[in-house]
Parts: sequence; structure tokens; C-alpha cells
Amino acid sequence: MASAHLRPEGTATITTSVPARLDRLPWSRWHWMVVVGLGTVWILDGLEVTVVGNIASRLSEKGSGLAITSAQVTGVAAALYVAGACAGALFFGWLTDRYGRKRLFLVTLALYLGATALTGISFHAWWFFLFRFLTGCGIGGEYAAINSAIDELIPATYRGRVDLIINGSFWVGAVGGSLLSILMLNKALFPADLGWRLTFALGVVLGLVILLVRRNVPESPRWLFIHGRKAEAEELVASIEAEVAAQVGHDLEPVDREITIHQRKSIGFGKIAGTVFRRYPRRAVLGLSLFIGQAFLYNAITFGFGAILTTFYRVPSGSTGYYFVVIAIGNFLGPLLLGHLFDTVGRRPMISGTYVLSGLLLFATAWLFGRGSLTAVTLTACWCVVLFFASAGASSAYLTVSEIFPMETRAMAIAFFYAVGTAAGGITGPLLFSQLTTTGVASDTVLAFQIGAALMTAAGVVSAFLAVPAERRSLEDIATPLTATSGLATRSAAG
Repeated sequence: MASAHLRPEGTATITTSVPARLDRLPWSRWHWMVVVGLGTVWILDGLEVTVVGNIASRLSEKGSGLAITSAQVTGVAAALYVAGACAGALFFGWLTDRYGRKRLFLVTLALYLGATALTGISFHAWWFFLFRFLTGCGIGGEYAAINSAIDELIPATYRGRVDLIINGSFWVGAVGGSLLSILMLNKALFPADLGWRLTFALGVVLGLVILLVRRNVPESPRWLFIHGRKAEAEELVASIEAEVAAQVGHDLEPVDREITIHQRKSIGFGKIAGTVFRRYPRRAVLGLSLFIGQAFLYNAITFGFGAILTTFYRVPSGSTGYYFVVIAIGNFLGPLLLGHLFDTVGRRPMISGTYVLSGLLLFATAWLFGRGSLTAVTLTACWCVVLFFASAGASSAYLTVSEIFPMETRAMAIAFFYAVGTAAGGITGPLLFSQLTTTGVASDTVLAFQIGAALMTAAGVVSAFLAVPAERRSLEDIATPLTATSGLATRSAAG
């Protein structure tokens, strides 16, 4: 329960057990509702990115209903999507910390749905570009709002594996996008000017289903009690406890840990930035290293994926999607099968291990490729193994920055590191790797692999020294809230 008294300037100081009560909850159907309502948006992101890449050639064809070139789709539109994601993450991340998780995760999903629907009715290139940018804004905002809410609602025991699997579900969407494109671009089924539009419409339908579930996901009680709404936080947690107890069929264990905070309606951006970079400089270096490392490894493989297969192995351009499905499945299996180890073996060994191992495996792949020892099938198999570990590592980057900074800065921290990683991967990466993977010279492609592998391995080494042992610990133990008078303490010790 919470107690409160007013300070002279009119803000309340409260003592609450809300964090401990949320963290001790057993897994239940209520948590599955949170996962489905919030986490499935990553499937939409994977669907979006893959579909647009796959329909580029169709859009440029005569009779598509849109006067645009393939280069504009994969170049200008892709860059605008990335720019929108970065801008959306930063803007909506700031709003999420200020106005709450629920309000923003509804707004960002609504923006995504509207922009995607309007992309599907594009009649001119500028219209397509504009709504690709706005779709990116919605997706970028989702990353900040959703990761914040999930971490604050999921019990500490399960937080690592849930975060990894949710972030890894991007690749479920990628598989769906590849298969959907094959179906919707079949001219025997749909006219050239209709099939690609229907792919966007199906994304909207999936988003609407998610929205219906998401309406039942509550605001974060942690956000509520810090922002002057302690009564709402207490009432909400009590209702969650009653629902979970009914679902699991037994009473919940009592808690004796509390935290005392000075409530504040809002916290300035300067305070947030100072906290991240001055109070936690080692954690900031860790976050930057993880995001930049995974961004370059992924771009080293995926940016020239189709070109490598068609140039070196004569794979027909229409068949590269099947190879992509294989590596996408490997990407999802990594977080799915390794996720629980981040909660049991621990964050530091698993984060550093997945980063270093995937980097070393990509070095080995580069060596085999340079020797001419691989075929299209065996190269894809190598990529699949590399990305099995890399995907778990990359997903842990989002987990890391969402749990190692104080509650009041969480959404902005996620947004900042996501924006940096996305910009590095979506802007610098393509500029670099387009010069290396499209020349048809094996040594250039080897260099691309080696650059991605080196940065991924380096990030793994950094995490071996700087990663925070956050497994199975309350968020308030990992980083004390800025508004707290002290960390979590037992009730007797707290007085």
C-alpha cells in the first residue's frame, strides 16, 4: 500500500510497494494479454519493411498505378522510413515519459494504421514518400512506448525472455511479408495496380486487431505513482492482483519491499540527458556499442542479400525471397530458444556471448565465401547460424537500454539509442555496404562481412566489461528512480 504527505511546495512524498507487487506476480493470462496487445507490433514492422522491399520491382512496372522507380522505393522511400522512425522514436519517446505509456502506445499505433492505409492508396511518388515517412514515425514511436510499458508490467523473473521474444518477433513479420508478397504480386490472382495495395490493406487489418486487444492494456502503475496519481496506481495494481489470483487459483504472496519517492508531474529534457550521460556514462557507452554493433552486422548481411545471391550464385531474382524466409526463421528462433537463458544464466554472459559468437561466425563465413567454398544454400545456412545468435544479441540491446536507466528516462533512453542504431544501420550502413556488395568482386563482399563482424565482436567485448547484471531484479534495483529518496527497501527498514 502507499502512504503520502504533502511537501511545502505542494508535491507529495509517497511510500509504495507497487513495484514489488508487480514483480512478484506469477505468469498468467493477464500477462499474455499484455504481450499480445503490445508485443505483436514488431510483427507489423517486419511485415512493413519486407513487403516494401519485395514490391519495389512491381511498383516500378508500367501499369502499377504509381509513377515511381525501383531505386526510389529502395532508396528515397527507405531512407524516409528510417528518418521517420528516428524522428518518431525521439518525439514520441519524450511524450511517453511525459504523458504516459498507454496514451502514446495508442497514438503511435493509430498513426501507423492511418499512414499505412494512405500509403496503399498512393497516386503519386510524393504521396508515397510522405506516408512512408509517417509510417516510420509511428513505428519508431512504438519502440519507445511499447518497450517502456512491457518492462514496467512484466515481472522481473520473466522480463528478459519476454523482451527478447517480442523484439525477435520482427522476423515473424518478415517471413509473413515475404510469403504475402509472393501471393499478392501474382498477376494471375491480382491486377498489377491492385496486389501491392492490398498488402498494405492487410497490414492495416492486422493493426486493427492489435488495437482492439491493446485497448485493454492498462497504464503503467509505475508511471502513475511517480506522476502524482498514486490512488490510480494502487487501484490498478489491486485489480491486476485480483485478476491474476483468480486465474492462477491461489492467493498471492505478501510483499515487504517499498520505495519512497517525491512525485513530479514532469521532468525536463536536460535532466533526462544529464542522467543518461553524466550519471550513467558506462551504461551509455554500453547502449551505443550494442546498437551500433548489431546495426552494422545486420546491414552487412541483409543490405546486399539479394545482390550477393544473384551476382555470385546466379539465383533468379524472383527466388531470393525463399532464401530470405530461411534466414528470417533463424532470426526468430534465436530469441525464442535462447531468451530464457538471459534470465537464468544472466545478462552479461549471454549478451557478450551472443555478440562475440555471431561476430566470429560471420568472420568464418567471410573466409569461406572468399575462398569460394560456399554455394547459395550453404551461404544461407551460414547466415542462418550467424543470425540465430545475432538476433538474440540484437534483441537484448533493446532490453538493456530499457532497464538500465531510471524510470523517468526510460522511454527517451530507448528512443535515443534506437535512433542512433537505426541511423547508423539505415543511413551509414547502406552507403558503405552498397559500395561493397554490388561490385561483383568477392573481396569487396568479404570486407563488408568483416566490417559488420568486427563491430559486432567489439560490442560483445564492451558488454563483457560493462553489461549490468539485471536478471531477475526489479527495475528500481537496477536504476533508482530520479524521484526516489532511496532504493527499494524492506518495510521494517523503511520504517
